[in-house]
Amino acid sequence: MMTSNSASAREFPADSVGLVTPEALQFDQPLALECGSHLESWQLMVETYGQLNADASNAVLICHALSGHHHAAGFHSVEDRKPGWWDSYIGPGKPIDTNHFYVVSLNNLGGCHGSTGPSSINPATNKPYGPDFPVLTVGDWVDSQALLADRLGIRQWAAVVGGSLGGMQVLEWSLRFPDRLRHAVIIASTPKLTAQNIAFNEVARQAIRTDPDFHDGRYQEFNTIPRYGLRLARMVGHITYLSEHSMGEKFGRDLRKDHLNYGYDIDFEVESYLRYQGDTFSESFDANTYLLMTKALDYFDPASDFQGDLPKALAQASCRFLVVSFTTDWRFSPRRSEELVDALTAAGQRVSYARIKSSHGHDAFLIPDERYEAVFTTYMQKVAAEVEAGEKR
Repeated sequence: MMTSNSASAREFPADSVGLVTPEALQFDQPLALECGSHLESWQLMVETYGQLNADASNAVLICHALSGHHHAAGFHSVEDRKPGWWDSYIGPGKPIDTNHFYVVSLNNLGGCHGSTGPSSINPATNKPYGPDFPVLTVGDWVDSQALLADRLGIRQWAAVVGGSLGGMQVLEWSLRFPDRLRHAVIIASTPKLTAQNIAFNEVARQAIRTDPDFHDGRYQEFNTIPRYGLRLARMVGHITYLSEHSMGEKFGRDLRKDHLNYGYDIDFEVESYLRYQGDTFSESFDANTYLLMTKALDYFDPASDFQGDLPKALAQASCRFLVVSFTTDWRFSPRRSEELVDALTAAGQRVSYARIKSSHGHDAFLIPDERYEAVFTTYMQKVAAEVEAGEKR
């Protein structure tokens, strides 16, 4: 799935995985979904980095956040100067060191970057699924990822790693398939959304659904997209990903010009930034996928099957945990991570916790940071040492 050649070594940094090529993997086995529906056949877009060892014990799964995808590291061409979304943390000598690990990154089912999703063709109608694509849960994603592991010959992951919505998938892995991972790395995440978070998601969904170009989710049939709604959704979401400090440090109250317009066009740099983010997102992300992903966020609550008793839910896990939070993350605040850590401790689980001082808000898990990198690297080096010790036995 990953290809690299001498050009990558010449053109890219020494700590880059270099040139990578994604692959669409087709699954012709039905996938039962928690909503009661199922998919007869489906595909996942996947990238891999590093080499799988002889006993397939060095595999690491990367679970992406809401707007993420399979392209987590490296470059798709020599001309491409924009690396994968987590390139700072995946590669030779990086925390997820591809000298030691075989890394698997995918675009989740329901996504819009090559995996089967709402913009895919529904074989029953020969039209895009659109709103007919079934609502998915975090559990459905993990089920599809387990089938991906089977396809790759991976019985047990050395670690499953993810931030934000990706962290929810990691937690679900530890409960749904406790024997299939040795370490769970949960970053800037939560065991369930707060009412405030659900509210932000609903505002974003309403912005999309009330766009005149939404057409009840069948906008592809009208050769249009709900750009206005997607722009607003992204703008609202992006505000929650940044901290007050980081926004103030980056923009302050700086004006685009040296005077006020006394109107409703752009006056402040922060307004220009948000509009740019919204415009870019509206051209690259599918609206139905956005609705689907945010609903999966809302629904996630592993304690719901245990009368709200989170320690009881977590008792079934058998892996070790690393939980990381960031001080200025108010979308998934440290309190939510500490709630998870307390519940893991009460359940008798083995857990390490780091609260990283950062000014970057929720987006801190994506950004290079010395303290974060030190914690992450140290933990993953221990995982790598376990793999090596197992190989020597």
